[in-house]
Amino acid sequence: MDKILTVQQEALDAIAAADNLEKLNAVKIRYLGKKGSIQALMSEMKSLPKEEKPAFGQKVNVCKQEVSEALEKRQAVLEEGALAEQLIREKIDITLPGTLKTPGTTHPLLMIQQELEDLFLGMGYKVAEGPEVELDYYNFELANIPKDHPARDMQDTFYIDPNTLLRTHTTAMQMRELEKAEGKTPIKLICPGKVYRRDDDDATHSHQFMQCEGLVVGEHITLTDLKGTLEFMANRMFGEGRTIRFRPSYFPFTEPSVEVDVSCPFCNGKGCSVCKGSGWIEILGAGMVHPHVLEMNGFDPEKCSGFAFGVGLERVAMLKYGIDDIRNFYTNDARFLKMFDRFD
Repeated sequence: MDKILTVQQEALDAIAAADNLEKLNAVKIRYLGKKGSIQALMSEMKSLPKEEKPAFGQKVNVCKQEVSEALEKRQAVLEEGALAEQLIREKIDITLPGTLKTPGTTHPLLMIQQELEDLFLGMGYKVAEGPEVELDYYNFELANIPKDHPARDMQDTFYIDPNTLLRTHTTAMQMRELEKAEGKTPIKLICPGKVYRRDDDDATHSHQFMQCEGLVVGEHITLTDLKGTLEFMANRMFGEGRTIRFRPSYFPFTEPSVEVDVSCPFCNGKGCSVCKGSGWIEILGAGMVHPHVLEMNGFDPEKCSGFAFGVGLERVAMLKYGIDDIRNFYTNDARFLKMFDRFD
């Protein structure tokens, strides 16, 4: 009986000394486990005389109950303390201001690109894509610009090797699409993307900029179709009531070629500082696809014709949003980009 009281007192002292749940669990195993001290007492009953076994068993059960109750009480105290510590450790000061997550906005050039894509997709065009690192063959040769052609001087090029370059215009994508068509019409597509030219960066020039070129090839395509398409685009991009005019120009890819002006959306053609008093703003170049270009790409120029145009997205964005420096598009100034929240 003295041994039972000794084990009981040792267990109660160990429970009182346990200052965390891990230590308390170790005490529980040591005294109440299958191989614990109290279970060892029960195994001693077989060596006792028969008349002493009931009293001994009852005393061991009392010991076990006392230890179990002490363990439960101590566990409740320790769990409450652990929870209090956790609450202190994870306390949130609700008086502090929240973290403001400022959402981004669509880049103005991407906004213009998406607007043009939506416009022409609605007219039955498809959007074509192509590599920015291009072959001379597609960038120049198939566009009617052979190696000795003076028009190459108009586009100072970043060459990687004699036959590979950073594309100078998205016309290269048109050439790939013409080749892919294998002489079959109709073709209606636009080609938006980045282009590169060796140029000194200033307020109106950049060595990297974005173009969107369009191409239509089929039977009985005329200059009138080109003008109607571009006038529709001008009204959608710069507001209803815009008119356009053609001025003769030269591009190796087209014949005849034209520069296209739109009536100034700021003064409605009356003359202002933006249009320099002329009432017109130049927006793009265009023309009828050169017969030799059609022929080189497997089309019969006697049976089909086409038109092409190319517009600079930076120029459209600058005119539409009143931006006076092209470098703003590439400096990643959050203050500049934030201004376009209202357009997004």
